[in-house]
Amino acid sequence: MAESEPTFTRIEWPKSLPGGRLDQALREHLPSVSRGTVRRLIQEGHLRVNGAPVKPTYSPRAGDQVEISWPAPRPAVAQPQAIPLEILFEDEHLIVLNKSAGIAVHPSAGHDEHTLVNALLHYCEGKLSGIGGVARPGIVHRLDLETSGCLIVAKDDLTHIHLARQFAERTVRKYYLALVCGDVVKDAGEIRAAIARHVSHRKRMAVAIGEGREARTGYEVVERFRSATLVRVQLFTGRTHQIRVHFQHLGYPLVGDEVYGKRQHQRFTEATGIEVNRQMLHALEISFTHPATQRSMKFSAPWPADLGNVLARLRENRNRLS
Repeated sequence: MAESEPTFTRIEWPKSLPGGRLDQALREHLPSVSRGTVRRLIQEGHLRVNGAPVKPTYSPRAGDQVEISWPAPRPAVAQPQAIPLEILFEDEHLIVLNKSAGIAVHPSAGHDEHTLVNALLHYCEGKLSGIGGVARPGIVHRLDLETSGCLIVAKDDLTHIHLARQFAERTVRKYYLALVCGDVVKDAGEIRAAIARHVSHRKRMAVAIGEGREARTGYEVVERFRSATLVRVQLFTGRTHQIRVHFQHLGYPLVGDEVYGKRQHQRFTEATGIEVNRQMLHALEISFTHPATQRSMKFSAPWPADLGNVLARLRENRNRLS
């Protein structure tokens, strides 16, 4: 069998992208590619600047010509598993699906089976983009374990590259529904607060004044309840745990979030009598440009049953007390 032609990505380094180490700075342009993958590409000679090999510590300058030759995908470590998928759209280039809450996107410590990647390997018979590495075939962006909703999957490398660029350039529109603890004061607003890893709890993120990565979240109130507020959220950036951290910062952590709002969630349960076993966050809508057809695409994921049931209970409580 003849080898497939290599896939290339060529970038003229813009002034708008940061300097610093190349392996770190390139994450701003290709956010779905891990820093470790970038470092491996450099070490194996697949990444060149102005035609010459460089070290991971090279500091890119405006006008530099960066070329990446993507190696053929390595065999996926994850094993195919017949797990049901809710497909919202599919063609030969990509899939848009409605991820269920409680399923991890890709294998990790403690989640090496029954992940979305396991399901996709079975469904697509292994025909997925390899840019995300052996543990993340096809994965362009992620949702938290407990978050449900819209997720895009790339079937080939070119599609992955173009989608990743749209995420990096912030042209992908992402809207979420979040049920937060308390009565949000403003009907609409925008949260601008940089996010960094928590100084003592390394698996958590936190607002970092004067440092961290830029993070911007817009919101508008959809419905108010006793002890909770339903908000529609727009993500302008895509930092880890961004919605959860930003609403904790405002004083309204997500209902069901045991990491960023355990005490407030306990008060919600005591006040309403409603037990919730996951964070109430749903990726409602996503819009992007199809990499092959250049058509504008927009998809919405139906609300999950558990969120719908909680909202129905809250409405009953509100009506009974009014």
